[in-house]
Amino acid sequence: MANSRSDGIPGRSLHDFVRFLEEKGELIRISEPVDPVLEVTEIADRFVKNGENPALLFENPQPGKYSAGVGRTEQAHTADGKPVPLLINLFASEQRMAWALGGNTIGVAVARIEEPLKMGPPEGLWEKIRMLGKLKEWGSATPKSVGRGPCQEVIVQGEDLAQRGLLDLMPVLTTWPQDGGPYITTPLVITRNPANGRRNIGMYRMQVFDGRTTGMHWQIHKTGAAHYAEYEQKNERMPVCVAIGGPPVLTYAATAPLPPDIDEALFAGFLTGAPIRMCRAVTNDLEVPADADFIIEGYVAPGERRIEGDFGDHTGWYSLAEEFPVFHVTAITSRRDPIYLTTMVGRPPMEDGWLGLATERLFLPLLKVPLPEVVDYHLPVSACFHNLVIISIRKRYPGHARKVCQALWGTGQIMFTKTVIVVDEDVNVHDPNEVIWRVTGSLDPARDVFFSEGPVDQLDHATNLACFGGKMGIDGTRKIKGEAGYEREWPDLVAMDPQVKADVETRWADLLGRLRGGR
Repeated sequence: MANSRSDGIPGRSLHDFVRFLEEKGELIRISEPVDPVLEVTEIADRFVKNGENPALLFENPQPGKYSAGVGRTEQAHTADGKPVPLLINLFASEQRMAWALGGNTIGVAVARIEEPLKMGPPEGLWEKIRMLGKLKEWGSATPKSVGRGPCQEVIVQGEDLAQRGLLDLMPVLTTWPQDGGPYITTPLVITRNPANGRRNIGMYRMQVFDGRTTGMHWQIHKTGAAHYAEYEQKNERMPVCVAIGGPPVLTYAATAPLPPDIDEALFAGFLTGAPIRMCRAVTNDLEVPADADFIIEGYVAPGERRIEGDFGDHTGWYSLAEEFPVFHVTAITSRRDPIYLTTMVGRPPMEDGWLGLATERLFLPLLKVPLPEVVDYHLPVSACFHNLVIISIRKRYPGHARKVCQALWGTGQIMFTKTVIVVDEDVNVHDPNEVIWRVTGSLDPARDVFFSEGPVDQLDHATNLACFGGKMGIDGTRKIKGEAGYEREWPDLVAMDPQVKADVETRWADLLGRLRGGR
């Protein structure tokens, strides 16, 4: 298969990845006309909510009665008049998420992150040679510049752009009835730090206002917003490019909570072992993913704002209308046969749950670097990731659980977490029944629940002030004598003697077999 890695998983082209998923029975093609206003998302949501999560390729997204109700009648089509297919639920299973990251399990990508963290200083000649080999391998993940890419097979700009705008070229979704309009929901927004020239690729929703302008939903804490603030201070236009589709791993990387100035294209190449190919844009000097399906080029002007929203968000609530910067389109380039990759968010679970799972697993090794006492953690989908963290630790001293809570509230994007539950190392943080049992049995609310304040996600509607609110920590660990006034003897957990368990194992297996045979 073209553009495949050694494991046979195609990583460069979205078209190749779609064919791969179809061969694996992980994709459904829908040839019937389906309205991109509300109907596509209702179908996609039903699949996810029923626990059946195939990727869905709508081959004929066509305006119907819901589009007509908002004055949208033209079908998005390619240069040769074919309808542009729409792909949704691409990442809506753990298996497809793993394939997108370059392996048959997410653990393959986790191992790639763990390897350099575990490597100590080389000892001896052969160890130095091995490390040099690894450094060369990791260096091969650096983005590769090419002269021109498939993303520029078709170029629409100038007078052509005035005639064929965003909605003529892409079947942009309207997801929920109260949305302020159609939204591009998987945009890879490419900006550059004006201070050091380093690239950022983030994912910020974009409301389509008309054929040549959109909103740019840069939340205050995001890197794109920081870059824009620098340009505003200098009263300069900020060049921006937006990629859609292309290497699936790059779409994930744009959602990853990387530190500022860590290039998401480099991270994507590191995860899969294959570099992301980049080429220069047509109307500005930013580099864009050469294998993307669409590139939207343009700029954001200093000081220009426009009301954006409402939008049915990943919290399950509408985020309300608010002023955000305006993105002006100067060119739209694409493949000759592009696929429009999109997603929907709303009441969990949804497709973004598997993107969140990937982040949870990939960033555990990195979290353990400053917090080596951490054993595992879980970001429940039902809590929208940033509302609750359940974390297990090797507790060594009084107040250890509180120290971990304070550390999380001061670390990267996990600082947005409103509630942190800390449990002992032997608790399975992914089993809600075990967590509830252990926490409620170890908790004195008057002693073990504590509060703080700090930044919260800009989409959080529950706090009195935007972007700032309360935090709650729950210490669900065993208490050490003398800790917070505890002076009793902590009891042992009820558990069977290991020898008895071993002696009964064969008898148990026989009884279980007889029971199942009787059915």
